[in-house]
Amino acid sequence: MSTVFFFLIQFAILAYAIIGGVFLAFSDFIMRSLALTGGHGGVEAMQVINREVFRWVFMALFLGMAAVSLAIACYGAFVLSGPAGTLIMLAGVVYLIGCFGVTVFFNVPMNEALAGMEMSRETTRDYWFQTYVPRWTFWNSVRTIACATSAALLLVGLIWMTQNQAQSV
Repeated sequence: MSTVFFFLIQFAILAYAIIGGVFLAFSDFIMRSLALTGGHGGVEAMQVINREVFRWVFMALFLGMAAVSLAIACYGAFVLSGPAGTLIMLAGVVYLIGCFGVTVFFNVPMNEALAGMEMSRETTRDYWFQTYVPRWTFWNSVRTIACATSAALLLVGLIWMTQNQAQSV
């Protein structure tokens, strides 16, 4: 394995864990707390969060890891061999589908729908409690699991590969 990919994989393990930790916080207590505000407060807070997330480090890390995951998946599939290559390839694929894909196809459309709603309307309150909170939290939990799985697969793949290289020497 090249030194560049060795360090890239180590960085990716940490990045997957950090991103997964943010998602875990939302699934574990932030969404529940926002739901307890009675609707209007939660809607307003989530609308602000969804606007602000684009301006911070998290978004750069989240989007950057999609490109890194593609590179990792290709490297694992086409450069490495054996179980380590398979694990490393799967780590990238799991992030791309379970985190990035879920975000694009499920969480973002719900965020966009919520962004266009007026807080004072009863339909907004109904959407918040009946659709947004349960579905958004479910898909966010999928993203959390995908990030944790990617980090674990990458870590095991890296350990497997380095142990096999050490035994070959």
